[in-house]
Amino acid sequence: MAFDGIVVADLVHELREELLGGRIAKIAQPETDELLLTIKSSSGQRRLLICADASLPLIYLTDSNKPGPITAPNFCMLLRKHISNGRITDIRQPRLERIIIFTIEHLDELGDLCRKNLIVEIMGKHSNIIFCTEDGKIIDSIKHVSAQVSSVREVLPGREYFIPDTMHKADPLTVGAEEFARLLAEKPMPVSKAIYTSFTGISPVTAEEICFLAGLDSSVPAKEYSDDILLHLYTQFKIYLSAVKEQRFSPAIYYDGREPKEFSALPLTHFAQCQRTEYSSISEVLRTYYAQRSRLTRIRQKSADLRHVVQTALERNRKKYDLQLRQLKDTEGREKFRIYGELINTYGYNVPEGAKQLEALNYYTNEMVKIPLDPTKTPQENAQRYFGRYNKQKRTFEALTELCRETKDDVTYLESIQTALDIAQTEDDLAGIKEELTEAGYIKRKFTRKKAKVKNTPLHYISSDGYHIYVGKNNLQNEELTFHFAEGNDWWFHAKQAPGSHVIVKSGGNELPDRTFEEAGRLAAYYSSMRGSEKVEIDYVEKKHVRKPKGARPGFVVYYTNYSLVIDSDISGIQEAE
Repeated sequence: MAFDGIVVADLVHELREELLGGRIAKIAQPETDELLLTIKSSSGQRRLLICADASLPLIYLTDSNKPGPITAPNFCMLLRKHISNGRITDIRQPRLERIIIFTIEHLDELGDLCRKNLIVEIMGKHSNIIFCTEDGKIIDSIKHVSAQVSSVREVLPGREYFIPDTMHKADPLTVGAEEFARLLAEKPMPVSKAIYTSFTGISPVTAEEICFLAGLDSSVPAKEYSDDILLHLYTQFKIYLSAVKEQRFSPAIYYDGREPKEFSALPLTHFAQCQRTEYSSISEVLRTYYAQRSRLTRIRQKSADLRHVVQTALERNRKKYDLQLRQLKDTEGREKFRIYGELINTYGYNVPEGAKQLEALNYYTNEMVKIPLDPTKTPQENAQRYFGRYNKQKRTFEALTELCRETKDDVTYLESIQTALDIAQTEDDLAGIKEELTEAGYIKRKFTRKKAKVKNTPLHYISSDGYHIYVGKNNLQNEELTFHFAEGNDWWFHAKQAPGSHVIVKSGGNELPDRTFEEAGRLAAYYSSMRGSEKVEIDYVEKKHVRKPKGARPGFVVYYTNYSLVIDSDISGIQEAE
């Protein structure tokens, strides 16, 4: 995620429009490293969330409120004492740093007008909220940093505030062409990395975008490019950042299917494979992006136990399947023993007593074969010995063939559950998968024998031609969708020989347009284990030709006539129903 200086510049631009001149009506500290300021401005009442958490530092405008603790923390009480009802007179960003400085005008205890600075540093694990006097002396901070913690800068009451320049980065908004080329050429690393390690506020994603716009291979070191090419790169660098100077921001989130992949304040054209969704403000982008990422992270965390159950069972069955195949391979020579028995019965009448082998014509192949014999046994006993070995291996082959089929079915089924876990978007989806695993015997039902009630709602899309497309998110939904929801003339789609969703297109008795077939195929590819592939083979057929074998597991079907198409798994542009 690119929470870089460009995003901060967009935030400063938005905050100046919304908060400049406003008064701080309320100050709360809902979490240890978090502030929530309620500000009354000419545009109405706004809330500003500031989070200095090391794992997820954030700042954006929000409509939601968060209750604070009954007893306010010391830092919160200090801010209330000094700047409660204070007026925000300036909001600025030094150079292109990930720092926002709020200058707040207020009356001191004697009634004199004075100014304080509330400095928000969005710098990963070094993030902080620092309260300073106008001349830069630290009054307090939400996180204290002593000399034992950092040898670069102490953040303690009474110390002077300064911005540490540990990387000695240049200002990208003022750098000249010669200095730009020199800084890049000095670093023996890929040119994109040289860009973001040489200039303030430039993220790896932004550096990749600049290289992409310049048509350069970002993995090649800058010193391998000529002066003319570096000048061309500098020109593209300045053109891209001119939008920051001119405040021409276009905040957006880039989606890989349904998952938010990246956000940015400026266009990222090298993310052409992703769907770009624009928003009216960078605050809306941050709220949406982190809410969606948080939801996906929470679902992945909650699915961890189920994934462990499935992965353990899958590994066990794969090992069992490999062992069964090796044992099955050992039975491949069984026919030889039957033939040996027959040949001994045919030619054994003239075998001398005590012979150790019989050389005879194999009348199946017209070739001479040498058959080992037990010299202590008669020809008839040797023949019976070979027939016995043949019958034993034949029984083993028949039993193992059935066991291999059952184990392979188990592996396929567990792989389909694994894919369903990847598709799961809500806790209801996980509950459905858990219920399925319980019914299949992989999880023991606890406390009650009653079946859990699970909301069984498939995904719903609308094709470009207006046809309704439904996608099952697990095997139980696939079963319901295919055999209880779909009608005979509806179309059924599935990734060929890969675990995945059943996709149903409601035809309404009409002939589907080619574009709808393609979009349904893309959905079947995306919601399968082949997600991300550029070429996925999709089987599709009218639902009336799909059958479920007797006793088969949920979601398992067969069909004996079908059409096929090869398509990518990009579903950007396919409209999801409300």
